[in-house]
Amino acid sequence: MLIYLVEDDNSIRELVAYTLQSTGFQAEGFDKPSAFWHGMEMQLPDLVLLDLMLPEEDGISILKKLRNDPKTKKMPIILLTAKSSEYDKVMGLENGADDYVAKPFSMMELLARVKALLRRVEKDDDDSIVVGGLSVNKTRHEVKVNGENVTLTLKEFDLLCLLMENKGKVLTRDQLLNSVWGYEFDGENRTVDVHIRTLRQKLGVCGEYIETVRGVGYKVGGKV
Repeated sequence: MLIYLVEDDNSIRELVAYTLQSTGFQAEGFDKPSAFWHGMEMQLPDLVLLDLMLPEEDGISILKKLRNDPKTKKMPIILLTAKSSEYDKVMGLENGADDYVAKPFSMMELLARVKALLRRVEKDDDDSIVVGGLSVNKTRHEVKVNGENVTLTLKEFDLLCLLMENKGKVLTRDQLLNSVWGYEFDGENRTVDVHIRTLRQKLGVCGEYIETVRGVGYKVGGKV
């Protein structure tokens, strides 16, 4: 596991990096945002420890950029800061931080927070359903085709999840309508066909995984 630490205080940066490395993590510290962004271009970490008060660019600005980039949108981020007011905590969490540790902090507490967050992320990854190059994570509401994020509507996402959870099993149009749109849905079966067509288009090369069973319905084939 690779952890990046953005902290301009040399003593704190070195101590945190040493502690992480001595407990089995790979850790790299950056004293300013420009060095951090360069490191991000070279290799993405598994988690970021981010100070708020930094030269060049403040931590909230960095946080917003990370959350607005599809490649780092879900990256685990813990804020480290001397600021301990409720306002600063709320600002950090509302802008996408996963956790918040106020200085001064003990190394044991920081390690516990890091491990807890990584366990949570690992659990989220366990919720993924994978078929060939297509993966769906229900917890994160995330769809990827060959590692690239794909944006679906809520109904398209629910429809894809249902088909993937029943891989190899044919689901009738009525079953799909009842499960995705609800038993009170009064539309025609063509609604399913339209959503399947747009779903295939959005999934690109993985769209072929959704097979039509003539006169019955649809299934996700047993691709591996």
